[in-house]
Amino acid sequence: MTAPLRRWLTPVAAVLTALAVFAGPIPVSATPTTPPQPSGHDEEDEEPEFLGELIEVRNREYVKAKSQLAESEERQVALEKEIKKAEAELKELAPQVAEIATQSYKTGRVGAISTLLEADTPDSFIARATALDELNRVNDQRIKEVNTVKVRAEQAKVGVDEEVRKQQKLESDLERGKLEAEKALRLVGGTGLTGGLVDAESPVARVAPGRNSDGSWQSLGCTENDPTTSGCITARTLHMYNEVKRAGFDRFVGCYRSGGPYEHPKGRACDWSLQNSGFSPWYNNDMRIYGNNLTAFLVRNADRLGIYYVIWNRQIWFPASGWKSYSGPSNHTDHVHVSLL
Repeated sequence: MTAPLRRWLTPVAAVLTALAVFAGPIPVSATPTTPPQPSGHDEEDEEPEFLGELIEVRNREYVKAKSQLAESEERQVALEKEIKKAEAELKELAPQVAEIATQSYKTGRVGAISTLLEADTPDSFIARATALDELNRVNDQRIKEVNTVKVRAEQAKVGVDEEVRKQQKLESDLERGKLEAEKALRLVGGTGLTGGLVDAESPVARVAPGRNSDGSWQSLGCTENDPTTSGCITARTLHMYNEVKRAGFDRFVGCYRSGGPYEHPKGRACDWSLQNSGFSPWYNNDMRIYGNNLTAFLVRNADRLGIYYVIWNRQIWFPASGWKSYSGPSNHTDHVHVSLL
């Protein structure tokens, strides 16, 4: 294995090994015998590929690709040795080829006949004919040997090119798998936050109102009726509410509330419960997966929805800094909080 390739594989292995370690089982108390189907999702939909499953697949693919890469490199080394051996043999055969060329020049077809006609006795004629036949046989054998070595060298070179292409594809596959796993972990806070129980992909949200051409967001006032209370929310918050609903998250939610600091009184925040009414900390896979998937949707669409921050399951996410530990008045194990710019 080349030094650059070894340096490349080391961080990949470290990342995927870490993923495998962190993707451990969740507490027994959080594992139901038969998790209920979250509301708002079609029971006939295909089962999502959870982050934990994605990490396992990436690990398996990595191990397989790494093994294939090592075998390919071994074949490449063997083929390169074969090329060098063939080139050395051709070099050794070069004088013989030159000798054959000289003989052919000196004793062309007419020269060979002349040699036979110059025989002054029957015995010498036979001797000369035998000698010419033996010379041709030896020359044919030498030429065949040279051609065989040349073909072997050419085939080995083709094999090396094929192995190099195969290695490039394997390296590309490894890098893509690494990036996909890292992206999934980074977006949803890793397996420590989700336990791996989160859909590996999320729907794409439509862009919220009030976004400037440079990517910044206009400041919006509380102008829209809040569909969850009698208060008001901004147009951007209403857009986020509708997009979350459109993505299939239909459980209880509350947005505007009067009094207190932060974004709720400004109509710029919503609390998404894990159940159909009220709030209760997650205690089974159904509730945890719902919170995980809702969080993943918000984080993955943050730049399209104009999200300020998200809080879920003792963690807070900001676009600028990613996920951090959170310990506020609420540990947010009973709902997903989202604030808008």
